[in-house]
Amino acid sequence: MTSTETHEPAATEQGLTVFGAEWCRDCRRTKAQLDGLGVPYRYVDLEAEPDAVEVAREISGRTQIPVVLYPDSTHHVEPSNADVDAKLRELGLL
Repeated sequence: MTSTETHEPAATEQGLTVFGAEWCRDCRRTKAQLDGLGVPYRYVDLEAEPDAVEVAREISGRTQIPVVLYPDSTHHVEPSNADVDAKLRELGLL
């Protein structure tokens, strides 16, 4: 498995990206939510790609994960399932 995974071919086109780590419970929960909803996304494993840590920090201004970057260039840090769901609906991705 690669450190950067694309879940569905359209993920790059839609621009939904999740920065996280496999040891992070919130990261696993967010990935499971997106997978369950069938929403395509790109996953960046920060342990496997340490240079991406700085990218996630620049996006969020914080060091917490997951960082979910949406196609409209907004983001969530450690979002609840309700936060992600509301944003996906706002963007018309659900």
